[in-house]
Amino acid sequence: MEQSPDAEPNILITGTPGVGKSYLCERLAEQLKFKWLDCSKIAKDNDFVEEYDAEYDCPILDEDKLLDHLEPIMAKGGNILEYHGCDFFPERWFEAVFVVTCPNTTLFDRLKVRQYNEKKLKSNIECEIFATILEEAYDSYKEDKVFKLCNETKADADNCLKTVKNWYRMYKRK
Repeated sequence: MEQSPDAEPNILITGTPGVGKSYLCERLAEQLKFKWLDCSKIAKDNDFVEEYDAEYDCPILDEDKLLDHLEPIMAKGGNILEYHGCDFFPERWFEAVFVVTCPNTTLFDRLKVRQYNEKKLKSNIECEIFATILEEAYDSYKEDKVFKLCNETKADADNCLKTVKNWYRMYKRK
């Protein structure tokens, strides 16, 4: 996928469910005038689901269908892609990968409000404790593309927004 040199970059926002990805993406899309691509919503709207996992109360994504759908969109640039995983997206799609994190006690409270079942709740908390998504990002993308953001409070959310916007300003200066 070759982007033109003047194309806007693509950014990946990833992290455990409940860390604040959507809040960040919504504001970034609005302020940077990027297209916000919520992979969970895209998968649901286009039936990119292989099966349903009753134990974790969630659909199982058909990654190939999602990737095929996204390829021409990502080629244009100017996208903020949001998903709670990252290892299956091609590195060539992104100029930056931001992994949003959150202290597990705060995350627990957020996921309880979402009424996650106990198994799903425990699994997501463990994912955050062991920094699974951050490790996945470092394993999947060049280290200089991966940035960790902490999002516990409203002030943290504002700082995350500033961090991504500062990255974008620096990127545009290249």
